[in-house]
Amino acid sequence: MRVIAGTYRGKRLNAPQDRNVRPTTDRIKETVFNVLCNRYGIGARVLDLFCGSGALGIEALSRGAVECVFVDRDIASVRLTRSNLIGIKEHTEVYTADYKVALSKLSQPFDLILIDPPYADTAAYDAIAMIDEKKLLALDGVIFAEHSRENNFINFPASFIIDTRDCGNTRISFLTYPRECHEE
Repeated sequence: MRVIAGTYRGKRLNAPQDRNVRPTTDRIKETVFNVLCNRYGIGARVLDLFCGSGALGIEALSRGAVECVFVDRDIASVRLTRSNLIGIKEHTEVYTADYKVALSKLSQPFDLILIDPPYADTAAYDAIAMIDEKKLLALDGVIFAEHSRENNFINFPASFIIDTRDCGNTRISFLTYPRECHEE
């Protein structure tokens, strides 16, 4: 695993030893950040929920984000994320917590929220609903959710619009507030 672009391009990242942790592939990272980076890179506040190795949040930092909060309930994942953050100069915080606990304690909105739970888990929907309820996404922000193609989240909260892309067996969904929310 490595950072694919930006300030930390080429930085090797430690991979999880646990086969239950599925790191985001370079192909998917490239697709995601090609879509997001021009709009959500420089100066962004980022939340990497279900961070695993921290690779997605670190990629965002490498591409110009100024802050990233990493959250995972698994202690081994948190240790792995911390080891991968060595040498990263931007502001980071790493929490060992269940996503519900973490989201309940956060109060500042994020420009980019990365959600990549285990594919068999339905936590992505619940996390997005909680983010919407707590207004943790900036009005111009975006949520990226990585999930299985079989797991269609057709009932996302109504305040979001969706763009999806398929990469093999993986579906990536981009969610943001509709334009009319900006006019309120």
